[in-house]
Amino acid sequence: MDLGSRDAFARMGTLGIEEEFYVVDEAGRPTAGIDDLIYGSEPPEPLVDRLDHELFQFTIETQTPLIERPENARAELTRIRRALVDHATDHGYRVAAAGLHPSAKWRELDHATKPRYRAQLDRIQYPQHRNTTAGLHVHVGVDDADKATWIANRLRWHLPPILALSANSPFWNGFDTGLASARAKIFENLPNTGIPTAFEDFDAYRRFERRMVETGSINDRGELWYDVRPHTGHGTVEVRTPDAQADPDRVLAIVEYVHALVLDLAERYDDGESPAELRRELLDENKWRAMRYGHDAEFVTRDAEDTVSLGTVVDRERNRLGVDGIRDLYDDPSGAATQRRIHDEGGHAALRESLLLSP
Repeated sequence: MDLGSRDAFARMGTLGIEEEFYVVDEAGRPTAGIDDLIYGSEPPEPLVDRLDHELFQFTIETQTPLIERPENARAELTRIRRALVDHATDHGYRVAAAGLHPSAKWRELDHATKPRYRAQLDRIQYPQHRNTTAGLHVHVGVDDADKATWIANRLRWHLPPILALSANSPFWNGFDTGLASARAKIFENLPNTGIPTAFEDFDAYRRFERRMVETGSINDRGELWYDVRPHTGHGTVEVRTPDAQADPDRVLAIVEYVHALVLDLAERYDDGESPAELRRELLDENKWRAMRYGHDAEFVTRDAEDTVSLGTVVDRERNRLGVDGIRDLYDDPSGAATQRRIHDEGGHAALRESLLLSP
């Protein structure tokens, strides 16, 4: 049973970016492509050991190599994305990105045959059968396991604004859901998802991880799909909240913010700051507001006495952490609003085209 260890947490501030994408045909419609792109051919060098697939045969995932310095994130992200688009083009496919593909109708699409996913489908049934979601996962290295657990606990308060900024999935199964991030709502119907409760320390998290495997609740530690978790294999804090994005600038703004949050919280931990008490119900309410309203969300304050707009949160965090990307992200129309506008103006064909990654 591979459950990771304290020893994995050895480096502070490194980055890793995982992105989930959709394999589509020339018209941008979802199509099975993993047999050609993963099993039937060798990927180009940048994607060796960094290309995998997800539950459906049209969902694919990339991982950047370990990024030692945050200023190198753009170059690494660009290199991986360019290699993916070229690889797909060579095999007659294109690549799209969003939290959900608006034309993906899960009943008409094939699941992957990998035993891990077949076991999930058998155990989870309907919620997993319809899981056509795609997310952005940000890993930040932390040099101590207990520190990583403390940071993950504290990051829970920041997850709803991150989701609201990234909200990019209003359409599902061909219709407008009325949500800014339908992906978040669909995904949290799976077990072991959403914003987790706090863990006292790393040993408490590792005990939980072990018991979930031993009781048959999950097959491996990777099936704890919480919005944030200490990753006991990579030695990182992993934030899994954001919707996938076609625009790399949006990805990098989110990465910059998550990285700054983790470094700030690491300093607070080192300074002996006490952990914050956060009600799970309040966290869930703010997450709901993020997935429903996106950029227009108003969040309940920590004392539950008032609400605060996403714009106010963004300004405060920008000034506090010195990150400009989230202000640009907020000032631009949200992914959800942009998708709705394009759909209203040009229909599904124009919307599908807008989600394609550039060559």
